Amino acid sequence: MADNTAPVWFITGCSTGFGLELARLVLGRGWRAVVTARDKARLADLVALAPERALAVTLDVTKQAEIDAAVKDALDRFGRIDVLVNNAGYGYQASIEEGDENEIRQQFDANVFGLFAMTRAVLPAMREQRSGHVLNITSQAGFIGYPGSGYYAATKHAVEGFSDALAVEGKPLGIKVTCVEPGPFRTDWAGRSLRQTPNRIEAYAETAGARLKGTSDISGKQPGDPVRAGEAMIRATEMAEAPRHLVLGKPAFEGITQRLRERLTQIENLRDVSLSADFPDA
Repeated sequence: MADNTAPVWFITGCSTGFGLELARLVLGRGWRAVVTARDKARLADLVALAPERALAVTLDVTKQAEIDAAVKDALDRFGRIDVLVNNAGYGYQASIEEGDENEIRQQFDANVFGLFAMTRAVLPAMREQRSGHVLNITSQAGFIGYPGSGYYAATKHAVEGFSDALAVEGKPLGIKVTCVEPGPFRTDWAGRSLRQTPNRIEAYAETAGARLKGTSDISGKQPGDPVRAGEAMIRATEMAEAPRHLVLGKPAFEGITQRLRERLTQIENLRDVSLSADFPDA
């Protein structure tokens, strides 16, 4: 018999990677989970782990009708949603100049507008419950725009800004917000969830071109463990004070902290110039 007091997790993008491992951990704890993928058949093994506690639904986050249907199915089955994990999305690499317009817009539809729509669909239930936790899977690219990843970084920067506002709006309603910012993890992201526009302009061969090649070379050798990442996400939801940022992995931790220190130093060094923009009597 299912435990009707167990928390309900709604996780997008569960067929591979972080979503798959996190769903396994959630179900392994005896909790309930709504697991999603564009092809529901790929979730059969997950549901088999706990048929009474797992609900598989078809979901493409770029399609509003599927979002609405998935949330309705979740509430009909479990009556609530305690944790929303916005994990669905993918990478796209190109130099800025060589970026393909159609690829750029498709990535924003999935990584940004789909995440926005998914969150809006779940918020009414959390608001009514006066509780909930939204985990947005961003990236170290939410802080650092690497060569060749400018458009991907732009999607993650957008989610970070969105999350800042949501955290303030949601706090009085009992809704918590955490951005999960992983570095390189040993998932099949590079093989399955990454698109690239080939580097054709020689001027970018040593910047964007080198990074595009390096991303493929490191696949399968990344230091991050997706299972340990899932455990860290669960711990974040159990903290009395939810972290706004959860950086995962040594490369991300070192890269982000260094970049933030550099940014703060640069801003402070220009203090006089910044303040000179005000009216003298302000």
